[in-house]
Amino acid sequence: MVQPCYGAASRADAGADAGLIADRWRLPAKVPFGPVTEGRVVVSEIPTFDDVAAASRRIEGHAAHTPVLTSRTADAMLGARLFFKCENFQRTGAFKFRGAFNALSNLDAAARAAGVVTFSSGNHAQAIARSAAMLGMAATIVMPEDAPASKVAATRGYGARIVTYDRYAEDREAIGLKLSQEEGLTLVPPYDHADIVAGQGTAAKELFEEVGELDALFVCLGGGGLLSGSLLSACALSPACKVFGVEPEAGNDGQRSLQSGEIVRIEAPRTIADGAQTLALGRIPFAIIRERCAGITTVTDAALVEAMRFFAARMKIVVEPTGCLSFCGAERMADEWRDARIGILVSGGNVDVARLSTLLSE
Repeated sequence: MVQPCYGAASRADAGADAGLIADRWRLPAKVPFGPVTEGRVVVSEIPTFDDVAAASRRIEGHAAHTPVLTSRTADAMLGARLFFKCENFQRTGAFKFRGAFNALSNLDAAARAAGVVTFSSGNHAQAIARSAAMLGMAATIVMPEDAPASKVAATRGYGARIVTYDRYAEDREAIGLKLSQEEGLTLVPPYDHADIVAGQGTAAKELFEEVGELDALFVCLGGGGLLSGSLLSACALSPACKVFGVEPEAGNDGQRSLQSGEIVRIEAPRTIADGAQTLALGRIPFAIIRERCAGITTVTDAALVEAMRFFAARMKIVVEPTGCLSFCGAERMADEWRDARIGILVSGGNVDVARLSTLLSE
């Protein structure tokens, strides 16, 4: 069995370790949602690579095994060998389907019958809605009134009930929690959930299994689900690989959190990378990121637009701004990784055609 990165072999088998408190992690208190306060995280909450492997088996035949693309032009630009794991070809257009399907399919019969609720204006909303439809469950999605019409339409098209709110005056997490309590729904947050993290880790797992060990892996960073899951897979399958998170320059809460050793909250960042407009990392992702991440870098919106243009013109694929973060991070650190084997996790491709046209024509 592969040596796990954390604690016991899996959360399910935590045994005597279950419920123990990890004093070395100074994280927000274990509360469902709401203001961040100082506290600790329970060891049994932290997923391991065994949980990623279980998620891989659970989503097999439901999630797409997305392609790994290469580009001689990109290799020449960075002076390295690049492998692009293209989650823009995933169901619902982004990696989020992996975690959503894993989390929902792991619910018991009573929870499935009652239904689920989440809050999201984008990829997680669509992933939960689609997964729930596939599993015969009801889904309620809390979305802002000004969410892109295409994303609202896609989410509703998957059969989800949509509850709207004013993002500038109301708290989406409080609304989701209230619905959960009043209607008996299971709340499945976008990233601060062990099954979500484990599911997201399957993308990197597939990458390593297909191309072998890597020297470095660059991962888009918002709430931390994809980065923390990728760290679990890298630890198990490519132990020498350095894993980096990449954020928009305007929203570097993850970078500041890693530097300070505790979660830092920020105001909503103004960036075209809408999937990374999070205010803070999740407790569970941060517990893994803090221990394993080699570093977090930031990139400008201008760099993201250039990357979108490169993907469209040279690789013939559509990538959303957030999905370009990883490639831009690798470009920024290219001098440090000459002649290296580098993995690039392209997180998704959900961008409106009109918006894509506007950005690429600027």
